[in-house]
Amino acid sequence: MKVRVLFFASLREKVKMTEATESMDEGASVGELWNRLCQKYDSIEPMTPSVSFAVNREYADRDTLLRDGDEVALIPPVSGGR
Repeated sequence: MKVRVLFFASLREKVKMTEATESMDEGASVGELWNRLCQKYDSIEPMTPSVSFAVNREYADRDTLLRDGDEVALIPPVSGGR
């Protein structure tokens, strides 16, 4: 199956792209997708504890199962100020 991956903020800067398409096995989870991306882009692995995920614009956890055509947003922690 294929899923569309959207990279935001510092993740986008680290991988130098805004989106990608990943081929995953049927029944793969968000966590498995994240692990694969960490292997491809080792600079994002240190962000593992703090990244949030959304599948089809709804927050999801690492155990969420993916389906063909899903859109997965990778959201790093956001800092801001005044």
